[in-house]
Amino acid sequence: MAYYENEWIPQTRLGKLVHEGQISSMDEAIESGLPVREPKIIDILLPELEDEVLDINMVQRMTDSGRRVKFRATVIVGNGNGFVGLGQAKDVQVGPAIRKAIDAAKINIIKVRRGCGSWECGCGLEHTVPSQVRGKAGSVLVELKPAPRGLGLAAGDTARKVLEKAGIKDVWTRTEGTTRTTLNFAKATFNALHNAGTVRMPAKMEKEA
Repeated sequence: MAYYENEWIPQTRLGKLVHEGQISSMDEAIESGLPVREPKIIDILLPELEDEVLDINMVQRMTDSGRRVKFRATVIVGNGNGFVGLGQAKDVQVGPAIRKAIDAAKINIIKVRRGCGSWECGCGLEHTVPSQVRGKAGSVLVELKPAPRGLGLAAGDTARKVLEKAGIKDVWTRTEGTTRTTLNFAKATFNALHNAGTVRMPAKMEKEA
């Protein structure tokens, strides 16, 4: 992706269509079937997107020249209304690692299917998951169950942040495994939302830095 004096120069077909105004919404971008490879596309189509750092870890690796230290950042982005993305990235400095993770999360964004799947409710509004779903990452398993309106998010802190960014307002959760591992807990929750019947942008995340 190239920038000149803050002007975005799109490098992909979808980017050019968005830049020219031929595609003006995320739904149109999804329907196009074109992969999202430029974070700026998401900035334009979802200007209300918010990001939050879930975790920052210091990782070390031994090389021939000695010990190398990098920071790994895990970030969640979402508009609180059906779109959410999870990303992680590494860098020798915290700031750049966070910025890279935000870009990765934008490229990895999904549209979450919401509904009123709780037999206790039946309000018809999009406030919870439409059915019981599971997501797994590493040793962590997260199960999401439809909840009645007004219950809130019965979930751990990491899962709650992911669900809030996706626009899920009420849900029961059940977890297994080491939920203290923030990355896997976040991934498992994200994967559960994906399995709820999401529409995934047809792009794979770029190789981690």
